[in-house]
Amino acid sequence: MAKLQKRYVCQACGSVASKWQGQCADCGEWNTLVEEASAVVTPFAAKHNLQSGGRAFELVRLDADVKLPDRAATGIKELDRALGGGFVEGSATLIGGDPGIGKSTLLLQAAAKLAGDGVGVAYVSGEEAADQVRLRARRLGLGQAPVQLAAATSVRDILTTLGQGAPPALLVIDSIQTMHSDLIEGAPGTVSQVRASAQELIRFAKERGTALVLVGHVTKDGSIAGPRVLEHMVDTVLSFEGERSHQYRILRAIKNRFGGTDEIGVFAMEQEGLTEISNPSALFLTHRDETVTGSTVFPALEGTRPVLVEIQALTVRLASGATPRRAVVGWDSGRLAMILAVLEARCGLSFSTCEVYLNVAGGYRLSDPAADLAVAAALISALSEQPVPADAVAFGEVALSGEIRPVAHGALRLKESAKLGFTRALVPASVTHEKGGLSLSGFRTLRQFVDHMLRRD
Repeated sequence: MAKLQKRYVCQACGSVASKWQGQCADCGEWNTLVEEASAVVTPFAAKHNLQSGGRAFELVRLDADVKLPDRAATGIKELDRALGGGFVEGSATLIGGDPGIGKSTLLLQAAAKLAGDGVGVAYVSGEEAADQVRLRARRLGLGQAPVQLAAATSVRDILTTLGQGAPPALLVIDSIQTMHSDLIEGAPGTVSQVRASAQELIRFAKERGTALVLVGHVTKDGSIAGPRVLEHMVDTVLSFEGERSHQYRILRAIKNRFGGTDEIGVFAMEQEGLTEISNPSALFLTHRDETVTGSTVFPALEGTRPVLVEIQALTVRLASGATPRRAVVGWDSGRLAMILAVLEARCGLSFSTCEVYLNVAGGYRLSDPAADLAVAAALISALSEQPVPADAVAFGEVALSGEIRPVAHGALRLKESAKLGFTRALVPASVTHEKGGLSLSGFRTLRQFVDHMLRRD
């Protein structure tokens, strides 16, 4: 038989330690180890033969016919794009984001649209009372939507209530960190409680064909709080990004078993709720009446959607002996240090006596390596005080050797640039554009690119 043994589980990363310690050895967080009880298999059970006594299951062929899963489109096109077309029957979706970013608002709007189309929707809040959710719905103009609403934190009570009649087509749990299972010891929000509660809710969704949406909190570094296994348990993981001081929000698909990853949906937070942005390229480009130095337009790619963003750089000369500062908003600071090093070592440009500031306009966050050449163009422009042409875009990956390497989906980036009125593109030498519409300037090395930038009239 199994016996209980005490263990200590980190509430930040889920790692297990045999004894308590102040700092987690895996993630480095302090005071996150919490005592939990776990069942330990006795030596007799460990030696038991596992080749008999189980339930035999049927093996199927890989080439067997498979019915495509049914989807429930929410009518919010940006949300449906991130999901791959809508909520899938029997799927589990995890959506995370900073407090106040708009997760509950978006899901309440989606629930109201589906309920208005005759789809059964249940919204269970563990953080707010039912009246609070109802007041927010009225403020958003959704007070008449036939959404089934409840405030509960017990997983047993929730599943018992939903099991009495026909299961809802969509079940929203806001949030999973507030749920509590009486099968596991521990307070709500602990690793064991989050894992056990999510497992029971996902099992219900799979058995009854309900599309389940779990709202998750995030840690200070932006990752979803709780055990990492939670992201493996669900079918789709969505990240709601943006700064609360900015108007715009980005819904990014990190994992999707029923669609493509890295798809994004773009929203604007208005007084009446989240509104869709159908043309995000126009959103992230500033309206420039006159050309300025240190500004470059970069055609980023999010999943299958090209998005044009503006990269801004500023350099400030310092007196000799002062320590220069490097500040980055919206891009990787380590990547900026690499580009600066390549410009100095391979191209002879000196940034050692300059403070360097880099910003991606509109609160957008870039992770695309193709932004290297656009960042380099902005830095060169800021240092030389020669503006990049206002009708030009730039993209390409920069290697440590100074080589400009090609990137994926160059034709798609160029097509979106031409559609928005740009006429020139600074690209790797191997990039071609069959349909025309853009004048391409190709470069094999960063030195060639610097020479082109500095000798341009």
